[in-house]
Amino acid sequence: MEKILWGENFSVGVRVLDEQHKQIVTIVNTLIEMSDAKIGSEIISDTLTKMTQYAINHFSKEEEYMLKYEYPEYLMQKKRHSEFKKKTVDFCMETMAHKETAPTEIFAYLKSWWTNHILQEDMKYKTFFNERGLR
Repeated sequence: MEKILWGENFSVGVRVLDEQHKQIVTIVNTLIEMSDAKIGSEIISDTLTKMTQYAINHFSKEEEYMLKYEYPEYLMQKKRHSEFKKKTVDFCMETMAHKETAPTEIFAYLKSWWTNHILQEDMKYKTFFNERGLR
């Protein structure tokens, strides 16, 4: 599986959020590099846990800005974030249960979800935040 290639097209125009997105992409790419690792591998479990914790912190920061600036699509973003958190908890459970297809499913989901979320959902707030001086 190909890694996510970060480019300016991923920039949401808010430095803090861009840096957090870059870190998340780095973690997802680290997982993609582990495609040959066994499902019971502690490194997969640890990296998935690290990514989940980092994502939760990132979502909190994003949602903080959305509330502060009264972003009109806040509830939809919050819903998407909650769905992601639930799905990653499910993946953590699958790795603990040693589900053989879990690594492939996990890596494909994470790559797809983060790419689509940043490039589609998060891009919706770029102009909104920038117009309010958040950069």
